[in-house]
Amino acid sequence: MKRLMTGAFLLLAALFTTGAGQDWTTVATATADAHVVGNPDAAVRLTEYVSYTCPHCSHFTQQSDAPLKLSYIAPGRLSLEIRHLIRDPVDLTVALLTNCGPAARFVGNHNAFMLGQPQWIGAMGEANAAQRQRWTTGPESARRRAIAADFGFYPIMERRGYSRAQADRCLNDTAKATRLAETSAADWRRPGIEGTPAFAINGVVLAGTHDWAMLQTQLAARY
Repeated sequence: MKRLMTGAFLLLAALFTTGAGQDWTTVATATADAHVVGNPDAAVRLTEYVSYTCPHCSHFTQQSDAPLKLSYIAPGRLSLEIRHLIRDPVDLTVALLTNCGPAARFVGNHNAFMLGQPQWIGAMGEANAAQRQRWTTGPESARRRAIAADFGFYPIMERRGYSRAQADRCLNDTAKATRLAETSAADWRRPGIEGTPAFAINGVVLAGTHDWAMLQTQLAARY
């Protein structure tokens, strides 16, 4: 019995030493253009092109978040790259907030805004003329702070552990805003990118794939 127990212990130790059993959803890195979650050596890299003001993107996140993490990312079978396709000033404002802080915080920030979109997106259609003017005139950093105030973004960030001053520092980061906008513009020009959400597997855009049901079929065909 003692020999069997020792053998089992050594097997478990070997599994953890070699990385088997690691939860790869806890591994996040940032590149110049995007964030990547999961095993960097996974045979499959899924790229998700999203917009925070796209209702279909929010719906996709609601449907895909759990199955992607449990079946693909956690066991190291797939890495997920998230890239921003920016459609409007509100979208850029959220992108700056989700990028606020270290790479390890991005996924939580991303999900907070994407899953919470049904609660905050209404401000886009309900805004009065004065609010819309604040969003489109004056210094760009002031516009983003106005958007954050009118859409209730500061409370979302507070629940994520950010003070208003910390959120404002990220909203005032003009260099980061420029990089996000330029990267988005380049991605919009990629062949096959026609709307949001859009997806690529190992760099190949999946034409006509815009929801979890279709993407799930594409992923299943590769395993």
